[in-house]
Amino acid sequence: MMEEADGKGRAASESEQVSLKDKGNEFFKAGNYLKAAALYTQAIKQDPSNPTLYSNRAAAFLHLVKLTKALADAETTITLNPNWEKGYFRKGCVLEAMERYDDSLVAFRIALEHNPQSSEVSRKIKKLTQLARDKKRVQEVENKRSNVDMAKHLETLKSELSEKYGDAELWKSMFSFTVETIETAIKSWHETSKVDARVYFLLDKEKTQTDKYAPVVNIDKAFESPHTHKSCFTFLRDYAEESFSKAACLVAPKSIISYPQVWKGQGSRKWKHGQSDGFFVQFESPSLQKLWFVPSSTEKGQLLCRDPEVLDIGVHELLPRIFKQKLPNP
Repeated sequence: MMEEADGKGRAASESEQVSLKDKGNEFFKAGNYLKAAALYTQAIKQDPSNPTLYSNRAAAFLHLVKLTKALADAETTITLNPNWEKGYFRKGCVLEAMERYDDSLVAFRIALEHNPQSSEVSRKIKKLTQLARDKKRVQEVENKRSNVDMAKHLETLKSELSEKYGDAELWKSMFSFTVETIETAIKSWHETSKVDARVYFLLDKEKTQTDKYAPVVNIDKAFESPHTHKSCFTFLRDYAEESFSKAACLVAPKSIISYPQVWKGQGSRKWKHGQSDGFFVQFESPSLQKLWFVPSSTEKGQLLCRDPEVLDIGVHELLPRIFKQKLPNP
């Protein structure tokens, strides 16, 4: 809304300036913000100390998305009349358009101090408070998506591996392998909203024939039926043994498993994780099995993987042991 000149202390000779402001207001109301800004500029040349003119021009510049100019005019309005709420209101609106929500809130709160009865300013504060909260949450989500750190969630696995395997180099390589596999899967989920059903093998650098055995095996058909499930398991068990693999991680999206697996006779009461989308990771080694479900949700329009949840592998294992069980050497 445009302000009218109060006329206090103005000489009659200023009628032309008032006329320029009034004409500017008419163009503003008609949506011709460029012409309005030009008329306010002419009026300012005649009366450069009139805060109303700068306030009006700030509003016109805001509509023209000339935000730097709009902010400068809002600041000038405040300088010329620091006790007038409109200058702070203009400043708040410009800062809102710049998505500087915290700064915008400061300006609106000062405006409210000068005019506590203003419902318009109160509505702005309520809106900006929510926008600032949402922006903060969006940034938090983005930080979580960008800074994936699985090691801190797998401390239990680290302890179990160190207890089972006396060879520190071996268990540390298994742990790093698992962390890297899960982090890669999470990044893929964030970027493409999917993971491929695969088994990743930690091959033996000295014994594995790398020209014959790859570190990754696709298992996208494994969960189509009991028959394909059994065939896949048989193949993987042979593959693990013949490739001299030290460990493996199976990654599979929940969507292809249709959990609970009907052929395992597990009723829906066994599944305690609702309808959340996500993927499974099953760690395999000759002396240890672990299973996690990584749930996913949509936060502020972005896919976000939640912290991995440990599952009872006796109930929810995706595949039977692919390594022949044996006790590690002390």
